[in-house]
Formats: sequence, C-alpha cells, structure tokens
Amino acid sequence: MCGITGILGNGNSAVLRTMSNNLSHRGPDGSGSFESDIVVGSVCLAQSRLAIVDVNGSKQPIESEHKCVLVQNGEIYNFQKIKSEIPNYPWLTSGDSESILALHRKYAFDNKKSYQAPIGKKVGSLFKTKDADKPGNNAEKHKLWVSRLDGVWGFALWVPQIRELILCRDPMGVKPLFRTLLPDGTLLFGSEIKSFYANPDFQAKPDINALAVRLAFEYPLDYTTLFSNVASVAQGTIETWSVDKEGKAVLTGITRYNHEKISPDKYWNPNSDAEILLKSLYNGVESRLMSDVPVGVVLSGGLDSSLVAALSKQVSDSKGVQPPDVWTVAGDENNPDMKAAVQVAEHYDLNHHKKIIDPEKFWLTLPNFIWSGEDLDISVLFWQPLFEEMSKKVKVGICGQGADELHAGYSRYKELKKHSKLIDDRLNDFGGISIGKEFMGLGQPWINSNFSAQKNFTSINNALQFELDRGQLTNFQLRLGDRHSMAFGVEARIPFLSSEHRMLSHKIPVDWKISNVDEKLALRFAANLTDLPKEIVKRPKMPAGTATTPNIMSNLLSELTPHAQDWSGDYGQLSPMLKRQPDMAIGMRLFHAMHLTDNQNGIRKGSVMDLIYDVSDWNNL
Repeated sequence: MCGITGILGNGNSAVLRTMSNNLSHRGPDGSGSFESDIVVGSVCLAQSRLAIVDVNGSKQPIESEHKCVLVQNGEIYNFQKIKSEIPNYPWLTSGDSESILALHRKYAFDNKKSYQAPIGKKVGSLFKTKDADKPGNNAEKHKLWVSRLDGVWGFALWVPQIRELILCRDPMGVKPLFRTLLPDGTLLFGSEIKSFYANPDFQAKPDINALAVRLAFEYPLDYTTLFSNVASVAQGTIETWSVDKEGKAVLTGITRYNHEKISPDKYWNPNSDAEILLKSLYNGVESRLMSDVPVGVVLSGGLDSSLVAALSKQVSDSKGVQPPDVWTVAGDENNPDMKAAVQVAEHYDLNHHKKIIDPEKFWLTLPNFIWSGEDLDISVLFWQPLFEEMSKKVKVGICGQGADELHAGYSRYKELKKHSKLIDDRLNDFGGISIGKEFMGLGQPWINSNFSAQKNFTSINNALQFELDRGQLTNFQLRLGDRHSMAFGVEARIPFLSSEHRMLSHKIPVDWKISNVDEKLALRFAANLTDLPKEIVKRPKMPAGTATTPNIMSNLLSELTPHAQDWSGDYGQLSPMLKRQPDMAIGMRLFHAMHLTDNQNGIRKGSVMDLIYDVSDWNNL
C-alpha cells in the first residue's frame, strides 16, 4: 500500500517531489522516484511507500529486466501463484508488485515495436486518438494479463521502448487513481487529488454538476470528482497513454477488463448455498491476512465486521497463529455498537482496543477529515480516530465494507419509491443537470445523462446495479476506507469484495437479500453457521456515523446548522439543495475552505469557525 503520483508530458523533478510529499501520509516508510531522460514528452513517477510485504525489499519505482518501470498502490494477493507460473522471470524482489511486471513481459511486451507519435484531438476532458475507445485499441492488449491479477491496485507502468504509460485500477476500485490534463497538455496522475496542488499550473476549481449530483445522491456519480477537470481512472479499467511530437499526453487506448453484473438465480438453497457463501468470505479473509507486518480488524459491533472478526479468528486458529487484535471507537461506553463489539471480542477472547472519542478532539479534527477525504463527509468522523488508534499497533486494518452494497443492507432499499423521489426532488431544486455529450463515455467523467433516480431505481436489483456501476461503493464507501486509513498510514482491506464472494453475492435472489422487516438475509443465514452470538447475527443495520457517535454528531450539527443556513446562499444553483441538507452545507463550506482556498501550501490550519469564514470568493473560482 502506498501513494503513487506522476507526470507525463512536461516533467519537472521539483514538482514531482512536492507531489509525492503531498502523499507522504500514505507511505511513511520511504519514497522513490524515476525520471526519464527524454527532453520532449518526459515521464516522471514517484511513490511514497507503506511497507507491508517484503518490508526490506520491493522499493519502488521498480525497473524490470525489460526496462519497464512500475509504481503501484495496493496488494496483489495471488503473487506467489503468479511467481510459480513464470519461473524463468529474473525476480529481483520477494514482494507482490513485481508480479505485474512479470505478467506484462510475458503477455504484452514486444521488443520489436518502437515508438510512433500518436495524433490526438481534444474531446471532452481528454486529448485522445480517434480510435482510443474503439475495439482493438492499444489498451486491449493488456486485458489478458491484467485479468490474471487478484488483488487491489492502482498502478502506473511505463514502457520506454514505445513511450507508453499504462494506468490501471482494480476491478472494484478499492484503490484510487485520479488524473487531470493541464492546459499545456501535461498529464498529472496520483492516488489523491491533493498531489496535484504541487503543480502551479493546476487550479482546484469546483465542478458544479458533480457537486449537485453528490448532494442529490449523497455520493459522487460515475468518474467525476468534486473538482473541475479531475476524473478517476474507472474501476476495472486499463488506460494507455503516450506523447505526441510536441510532448503532449494523448490517450491511445481505454478498455474495461471487468464488469460486475447482478444476475440473481431463481433459487437459493440455504441448506447448501449458505455454507458456500460463508466459505467464500473465509477465503477472502484468509487472503487479506497476507502481510509481513501486524494486521488488525475493525470491529464496529455490526454483523459485517463481527463476521470478519470471527473468520479472522478461525483462519488464525487453523494456522496455529495468534488472531488479529480488534479495534472499536464510540461516543461512550454504553453505546450499543461498543457493547456489541465487546460481546464479540469477549466471545472469541480477542485482544480488544477500545477508544472513547473526545468531543473536543472531534471538533479539532473536522478540518483534517475534510482535507483527507477530499469530499463533503462529516457524519462519519469516527473513521479517523479509529485508524489513528490502529496505527499505533498495526499497518493493516481489515474492514467489513462492501457487505451492504452486495447484500442490500441499507434501509433505503425497503422504500425505493420514497428514496427515488427524494433524490429527484433534490435534482429539481438544482434545476437539472446539463452535460455535453463529449464528456460522456469511456475515459470521460460521466457514463451517461440518465440521472433520474425514479427511472433507474425501478427495482431493488436495478438500484443495486446502478449504485454498483455509478459510485455508491467506489466513490463513497471505498473512498472513506482508503482516505481515512491512509491518513494515518494504515491499509484498509475489504474481504467482502474478494472476487469469489462478490460473484456468489451477485447470484443471490432479491428475496434472500432483503424483506420488509430485515436485510442481508442470505448473509445472516451464512453467519448462523458460525458460533457468533445470535444477538449479533440478528442485529439490524445501523447508520454508521450517527450510531457510533450520536451525541457528538447531534451537538456538532446543532452548533453549526444556524451558520450553515447563513452561508448556503453563497453557492448559487447549489443553494436550495444546501439549505435542505445542513450537514452537507457544513461539509460544503469546509471543503471550500480546505480544498478551494490557498491549497498549494498544504493543509490549512485553524479552528473550524475561523476556517469556514475565511474562504475564497466562490464566484471567482
């Protein structure tokens, strides 16, 4: 796990160093960089390393025997299998990242090819060749070998012989990778958007349409960010880039190597299928315990994290090793989540680290939370104190994220019509989203212009598919886990999103996912096969932020909402939406203060109240 960043086009070593320094929280164990000796259209790569596997080796960037250079963020869980299948590769490390280079050499490298300058044209947010998104494009030759990887990643691989840069993200988008094209044609990319602040030619400006759908749906849609001209590399996607004769970055190919499809079977047999479902999660937990450094488990007290803790104990017992410690934070000792977590920890005799959150510190860390998250969240502030505590003992935290998206764990699925109307009413408050067609499609920020919740949420399965495709998991839940764990140098791992478990989950019939009175029915049936306390198996889904720290959140909202009503009027078309959502109005103001005001010098310091009244002029952004 690391932070990666780079420049293709107008490379600059001083800017690269600062870009990498802006991600030093992601990789406190070391750093490295690579700069090509090309004068026109140079490439620079950098990494800040969090050492988890092959701690004393595997320094990045890694340069291969076939002269390619890699920087990677994430873990390849099946790297030992890949190593055994390519025994003749001249391995230089004992780590997992090098398996990417080995697969590339075996399946995609052609030493007879040479660089041919592409001809690009500006289309939407990209400078691209005319065939970049057509069948047979340059990225498609990488689908076979990338599909052999089992893990989570965002990587950049430079092939100097043909001057090709490969950007790739894991199938579910667990690991982030952003990019932006500067006015002079230079491509910047990195694990977090704040790395771009180091480049004086990058200006952090708000994307009003992206903000509107963020406020309406409560998560960013598609590959948008809240920043104008900054997009995500899509999950399950490979992009290839090169430089033209003038040194401008050109997208030469883009392809999806993975598509998640919810395709429920007609029947689900609890007597046989529950055991298979449980085993798939067991396998996911087992692979995510792979580490050369201490691993911990996030234990919220809910079904998902409790099941992960139980299976971590089973895996450890089977190997004759000490089970991972578990961590819980809450607003007070009597919090229901804390009590449930204590019950689980005592049941399995797990070493339990408990933290009662200081309300005053909650306030003090609110600006840092918005800075780290690069979004509007405030209701899940407990994430940072949790990972701050974990970072004192471990570098890996295994989480229960993803279960609600796969198994229909949210209460909104029981009231789809009401939920859909709420979203569409918010969009109507904004006045409707208007986006040019050139900004839609492969590589662009938007998938399409069909934003109506009432048209997309016509059934639970349709709603699950929409949210899977367009951002609830990738842009919200996984972003939370990544940013707020990495803010303290901890890697969050997600066993529910193992390929085996999610493929089985997609096949579960909807009446085994949710009913009028319960949710995650098949998963609960599978959990019943363990010796988890029955009260834990039956625990209903609780809203994460407000359930963990209800009094603190209530006091925070009570204090800041009157101010939010005052400043909501400063945001033009967004004002009606913000006035109806005071928590988002607070988040919006802090986002404005932390990311859109004097951001080139890093995180701004000051009290919450000072920061929210010291912001740049919105109308001039």
